[in-house]
Amino acid sequence: MAAFDLEEIDRLLTTTRAVRRRLDLAQPVGTDVLRECIGLATQAPNASNQQSWKWVVITDPEMRRKVGDEYRRIIVPPVEALRKQKLAAHDEAGVRISDSVLFLAERMGQVPAQVIPCFDFRVEASTHLAFTARMFASIYPAVWSFQLALRSRGLGSVLTTAHLLDDAPLQRLLGIPPRYTQTCLIPVAHTVGSHFEPARRRPVEEVIEWNGWRA
Repeated sequence: MAAFDLEEIDRLLTTTRAVRRRLDLAQPVGTDVLRECIGLATQAPNASNQQSWKWVVITDPEMRRKVGDEYRRIIVPPVEALRKQKLAAHDEAGVRISDSVLFLAERMGQVPAQVIPCFDFRVEASTHLAFTARMFASIYPAVWSFQLALRSRGLGSVLTTAHLLDDAPLQRLLGIPPRYTQTCLIPVAHTVGSHFEPARRRPVEEVIEWNGWRA
């Protein structure tokens, strides 16, 4: 069996960014590529191979607008408040991130496709951490595979979770059965430009604790 092209794989892994400002709102995203990328995503490992997921894909313009309205209603007030705190603290990098989040929030309804991965499990106040972790461990690997597949095809995305602060309106709007939990909302679009750089990260030796926590 031929070896993988590690250089290309490493480039994919290091340049799949959270894309907000560079989503192309004018160019449509074909349903075929969405179906293909979700198909690849569902190859991800999941608990007991139960595949207890559903992927709600919103491409209808009016429905996208309604989803965008809900997203903006939920996310703008807390992010604007956080932005003020960052300004007061002279946290320029933090302000830039807040501005990017607000930029997307104002345009979420215009994004060509919105994807909401759902999982057949409800988290209650009494749910043990192990079972909550099991749910997210069974869907987020697939979400990341979905984002990698999108990136490899010239599309951008970002995993957002803000609407989960008040997920009931979208649950009703989209007719998602009560037993399913929405795990995130992923805007999908072609990107403005194709070049993305690896992000700045702490040196790997600063984030590894060998054979126990010694820091």
